[in-house]
Amino acid sequence: MDQVYMFNSVAEYNALNNHETLHPLVSIINFSKANPRSWGDSKTVKINYGLYCIFLKQVKCGDLIYGRNYYDYQEGTLVLISPGQLIEIENMKKIYQPMGHALVFHPDLIRGTSLAKSINDYDFFSYKSNEALHLSERERQLVMDCFSKIQVELQQSIDKHSKKLIASNIELFLNYCERFYDRQFITRENVNKGIIEKFEELLNSYFTSKKPYTVGLPSVAYFADELHLSPNYFGTLIKKETGKSAQEYIQDKIIDVAKNKIFDSNKNISEIAYELGFKYPQHFTRFFKQHVGNTPNEYRVLN
Repeated sequence: MDQVYMFNSVAEYNALNNHETLHPLVSIINFSKANPRSWGDSKTVKINYGLYCIFLKQVKCGDLIYGRNYYDYQEGTLVLISPGQLIEIENMKKIYQPMGHALVFHPDLIRGTSLAKSINDYDFFSYKSNEALHLSERERQLVMDCFSKIQVELQQSIDKHSKKLIASNIELFLNYCERFYDRQFITRENVNKGIIEKFEELLNSYFTSKKPYTVGLPSVAYFADELHLSPNYFGTLIKKETGKSAQEYIQDKIIDVAKNKIFDSNKNISEIAYELGFKYPQHFTRFFKQHVGNTPNEYRVLN
């Protein structure tokens, strides 16, 4: 039977890894201090974190599954997890020594800080995909410098400045992660172009199938799922490669298909609306006019 572990407090995770709890809401973990992990005969281990966790691992322990997909997870990658997300590890080594470092912090740590207002803007916390963040040696050193600054602050006596200083250093670290991901999108340009081409193929086949009738209008989430990417990661990739958001890209395709259908005088506007996936013809008319400047009927007459 699969084992399920839950860590809802920093103290619990510190105890697992042989660390003293210097602050109840945040910790820097050095996994070399932890005892060797022993998972028994379990083929799969599931871990549910009630914490923000950033892992910089230096040893592979098994095949990491995040959402429904396998992580592109190698030694030296950075994995970022937000509270409530379930991690699965398959093909576990029965005994292994964890190596690397981690930053873990409870959501309560950042309440009332500027980071609390911006934490949801860091899309990479919800990348349930095969895209971990692969660091260069220089980037890895920057990560370790950020961890060191937080560790130094944790070794001070807690006072009224502690929360602000720790949260500020975490925010700095996350901003570096944004930069690193931007670099990774660029260095994986050829892979990304393949995803764009597949996205275009899926869009085209969507409107030649019965999906508009059965599913409705195409959504970002639908295509992300078809491409085995999270909606956030998929949206970021499309934006960086095309200059348009994924939603704008889909809307442009709907308008393009709609214009071609409008030239078929044997179809009325209601039929075209249903063929595109609109529930109500008036919604199609409003959508078309917003994007083209004319209603479908006006466009048909003008052309």
